[in-house]
Amino acid sequence: TGSGQQSVTGVEASDDANSYWRIRGKSDSSCQRGTPVKCGQAIRLTHVNTGKNLHTHHFPSPLSNNQEVSAFGDDGEGDDLDFWLVQCSGTYWEREDAVRFKHVGTEVFLSITGEQYGHPIRGQREVHGMSAANHHNYWKAMEGVFIKPSMDPAKHDEL
Repeated sequence: TGSGQQSVTGVEASDDANSYWRIRGKSDSSCQRGTPVKCGQAIRLTHVNTGKNLHTHHFPSPLSNNQEVSAFGDDGEGDDLDFWLVQCSGTYWEREDAVRFKHVGTEVFLSITGEQYGHPIRGQREVHGMSAANHHNYWKAMEGVFIKPSMDPAKHDEL
């Protein structure tokens, strides 16, 4: 159902190898690897294993009938519906902080509630977009590679 794009689901385990996302800057501007992410900054989240970007559009999600969230594009290149604003409480997104991601194009919040898929992805939860900010749309980085800023002036499109 929906757009036919790759589904994005959530799992309880924080060490699931298929749950890694790379944080990248906007496609029209470069940024240095390791540069802190500012609260209010627009980013792209690219799935490490598939190279597709976290994406949403005006399709209903299959379980909750909220807004579908999918993975879209090839090798980190998608479209204007791949941008999310980081909402956090300080100046920068800190490693231990819970943050929200608000979609730039449709203004929904990246969310997860309790809806679980059956066959073939039994037990995985539906990730979707919700129009209101609430306790279902806080996210926290649980593990990963955190890169400190370097003095190297080389430009990268990832943070």
